[in-house]
Amino acid sequence: MSRIGKKAVPVPAGVTATINDGTLSVKGPKGILTLVLRDEIAYAVEDGTISVKPANDSKQARAFWGMQRTMVQNLVTGVTDGFTRKLLITGVGYRAAAQGRSLKLQLGYSHDVNIDVPEGLEVKTPDNTTVEISGSDKQKVGQLAAEIRRWRKPEPYKGKGIKYDGEFIFRKEGKKK
Repeated sequence: MSRIGKKAVPVPAGVTATINDGTLSVKGPKGILTLVLRDEIAYAVEDGTISVKPANDSKQARAFWGMQRTMVQNLVTGVTDGFTRKLLITGVGYRAAAQGRSLKLQLGYSHDVNIDVPEGLEVKTPDNTTVEISGSDKQKVGQLAAEIRRWRKPEPYKGKGIKYDGEFIFRKEGKKK
């Protein structure tokens, strides 16, 4: 029995949710997000809430139950508040600069790394060692953050690289004489 799945997702004022042709559409101040509905799960929009229940007693339906409820919650949160991911750049000469719809990174390579920002996302650089990614779709925000981080993962000896805000980097001791 999924404890997360049992809770209905509240729909705040100013947000509308509709189910049409196997898709759930949630419309709010930050845009419209959709989710393709699973056949194993029964969805219902009623009284300002969205409820998610397994359609049958199969193992697969119970496995999808909690995750589908969380995905519905992410849609509602995305169109009301949005999501933000913050990356911190550590290292001598490592820096970032947002230029229109692209992000320019200098990470110690012989060339600059240019990353195009997808539609629906916004990238800001408050200073040259911080990158803030924001948008209404949690999956897209996390995917772009992971792609940026992949260019220079933090290394365990000096901690140089790109890390998520709040991420702990396990540090190793160097050589001893």
